[in-house]
Amino acid sequence: MSTPFDSTFRFPRELFTLPDADSLFFLLMGYLSGSIMYAYLLPRLFKHIDIRTLSDDGNPGTANAFLHAGIPTGLLVVLLELLKGFLPVWFACRRLAPTGLLFSLVLAAPVLGHAFPFFWKGRHGGKSIAVSFGVLLGLAPNYTPFLTLAFFYLVFSLVIVIRPHLFRSILTYLCFCVSCFFSAQPVFLIAACCLIGALVILKHLTAYHGEHISIALLPPRKSD
Repeated sequence: MSTPFDSTFRFPRELFTLPDADSLFFLLMGYLSGSIMYAYLLPRLFKHIDIRTLSDDGNPGTANAFLHAGIPTGLLVVLLELLKGFLPVWFACRRLAPTGLLFSLVLAAPVLGHAFPFFWKGRHGGKSIAVSFGVLLGLAPNYTPFLTLAFFYLVFSLVIVIRPHLFRSILTYLCFCVSCFFSAQPVFLIAACCLIGALVILKHLTAYHGEHISIALLPPRKSD
């Protein structure tokens, strides 16, 4: 049984591999898992509301679930959005030999499903932030990509404050993609991270409606 921490994960012999039945299975399962829009379904089930019509941006995402359906529903949405990215990747890493660029597509499949969901004919997808974190957690025990993405989000939320959230997310994922090229990760994992980042950035760009970016540095704390 292979894991993402094996030497085969860090030093793949073959970058280009032909698809086999197992790879296609996990590719399909990841995409279908990502296509389940919990941020839409749970508010509909528990609160009988459509957060797409209530929110300003029409996005079936976790932030709108919190805002319009309440904290308990929002927390459940976050958990399920993380799991729908985590589980397909975690199982794929233990079933497949994690080498080759085909595996990059397997890793990105849940994010693709959330952005362009099968059950909604590729339309009305979310911005894929929570599911992308779930995918990166599925690489455990390799937490470097997850921590890198979390680091940039914290920097642009708490230190160099970027507003609105649309620009914060775009800059976060752009820096995440660039940083991958300076990491010690294998090529197929770099490709997967860049593909995930590109999908998230694309979804945010399509939601742009003329907002202006604001950048602020938090003031230093006063000494006693």
